[in-house]
Amino acid sequence: MTFRIILALSCVVALWGLPRPLAAFETQASSAFVIDHTTGTVLLAKEADVPLPPASMSKLMTLYVAFEAVRDGRLKLDERLRVSDHAMSYGGSTLFLQAGERVRVEDLLRGIIVLSGNDACAVIAETLSPDGTEAGFSRFMTERAREMGMRHATFANASGWPDPRHRMSMRDLAILAARIIEDFPEFYEMFAEKEFLFDETEAQNRTNRNPLLGLGIGADGLKTGHTQEAGYGLVGSVKQGERRIIFVISGLQTEQARAREAEAITNWAFRHFRQAELLKQDEIVAQAAVWMGTAAEVPLRAAAPVVTLVPAGGGATVQAEVVYDGPLRAPVMQGDRVGKLILRPEGLEPVEVPLLADKTVELGGVMVRLKTASQRVIRQLLAGAEGAF
Repeated sequence: MTFRIILALSCVVALWGLPRPLAAFETQASSAFVIDHTTGTVLLAKEADVPLPPASMSKLMTLYVAFEAVRDGRLKLDERLRVSDHAMSYGGSTLFLQAGERVRVEDLLRGIIVLSGNDACAVIAETLSPDGTEAGFSRFMTERAREMGMRHATFANASGWPDPRHRMSMRDLAILAARIIEDFPEFYEMFAEKEFLFDETEAQNRTNRNPLLGLGIGADGLKTGHTQEAGYGLVGSVKQGERRIIFVISGLQTEQARAREAEAITNWAFRHFRQAELLKQDEIVAQAAVWMGTAAEVPLRAAAPVVTLVPAGGGATVQAEVVYDGPLRAPVMQGDRVGKLILRPEGLEPVEVPLLADKTVELGGVMVRLKTASQRVIRQLLAGAEGAF
């Protein structure tokens, strides 16, 4: 039987001081996902799990695989890679690479990050591909993305070039951005570079298209994207103080609309939410019933302190629910994961917290088990008797 304990709101309010929710942000993007990276709080999800054309934002996956290769020694930053005819054939945003020339890996990475070079992506792809082709690299990226939790990611190429098979969700892109920030801090600073002049004779493509980088608001990444099908999009990250947000927007109609929406989301995420500690370390949340144990109940505590974002402002409203399958069967060992706490601040996605047994409850002796069994029989008999009338 699943037990559900709804904690009294008055108790929750007195303990955690949660504020009144504010209205959800009305984004002009056709799809969007905003998460507070520091606490893991999802602030906005609009069509966030729909597979969509990601355009050049999917270059982040090519970069992630390249970063892994540099870290494990399969690529070296000062190594020079040969440009193939296939890589040279790409149009759109490029480094104007010529077939047969050799380019440093570090320049290729910067060319992808800052200049969104489609040709640079193809050079990296063919070098790291299991079969030497961009198609083979795309299949490998798809497998790697699924391993990382990107459930809707399917890659047809390394650059985001339009293809009906090339799809990612906004949540996928946020997962990928977070992994780049966490796993490769030594490379992440490249994403904040506003300019990279690869070839003085082709200086028209030299500036980073991320509209937030020059605003002085803490923006330091990650990648823009645009195709006719996808519209204008951005995977962005901004750090202010101890907080960092990651957001993904797509489907904007113009470059200017993308810039306005990115700045508006940043202002909203930092000005209208505050960080709150909902549960302290080892705080007891509830008592769970125990079957056949030396004690009738066991205290439940959160597996870790719970820190999340809540809307800034006055008032208080939240629902907290303890869920466990019970009564728990003895023996219950201290530290066993026996249930979960679900916190539902209005206007935000629920937060689930594992609950652990705070102490050990041993299996009761013969007398305890006889008493428990007899009580159960009596309850069944009484229930049957009541049903007979």
